[in-house]
Amino acid sequence: MQTNVISPDSVATSVANGVTKADQEMNILNLLEKGGWVMIPIFVLFFIALFLFLERYFYIRKTARLDNNFLFSIREMLYAGNVQGAVAYCKNAQFPIARLLEKGLNRLGSPIRDIETAIENTARVEIYNMEKNLSFLSAIAKIAPMFGFLGTVSGMIRTFHNISVANKIDISTIASGIYEKMVTSATGLMVGIIAYFFYTILTTMIDRAVNKMEVTAIDFLDILHKPASSK
Repeated sequence: MQTNVISPDSVATSVANGVTKADQEMNILNLLEKGGWVMIPIFVLFFIALFLFLERYFYIRKTARLDNNFLFSIREMLYAGNVQGAVAYCKNAQFPIARLLEKGLNRLGSPIRDIETAIENTARVEIYNMEKNLSFLSAIAKIAPMFGFLGTVSGMIRTFHNISVANKIDISTIASGIYEKMVTSATGLMVGIIAYFFYTILTTMIDRAVNKMEVTAIDFLDILHKPASSK
């Protein structure tokens, strides 16, 4: 029976190959560095998108907040004839929806249509404040992939330049350009997807806040239409 003997030279060769492969492995940071200068504006866009998302998220959440007993308290004050108390209560409220009702209360005595118009105008201002800078987030979702495409073009230019300088085609000649092409394209797409995801979350929150404003305004107008005796 023949026995296979592992020689010291083969062991040393295997170890050396393992070390070489380990040296060639790269982490995410090294991979991103292969993207070149185009990665800088892509990362800048990512951090801008993250900042805009967090700033808008907390603002919209604060704007959409409403105490469940708020409208009930307003109704009780109006039925009691305490209009100034209702106005003061709205001014002291910590949620912006109260500004809609405050504007309507200040128009009491005017035709209902005038009160509705005042509330609608105030609501437009609040909606504008919620949507502030949201267009920049939408733009980032579109611009980031473009920078990725720019990196693709830059990588191909680098590849052909390396080939023309080396006067030969091998994997080492075209590797840097291919790395730049693929890394920038993937990163640009990822940042664009994340920015669009942020934008979708915020627009959904705004839609819910607007719906809550509309419901609150309708309930408030119902209170004005309903006589105190029907309480």
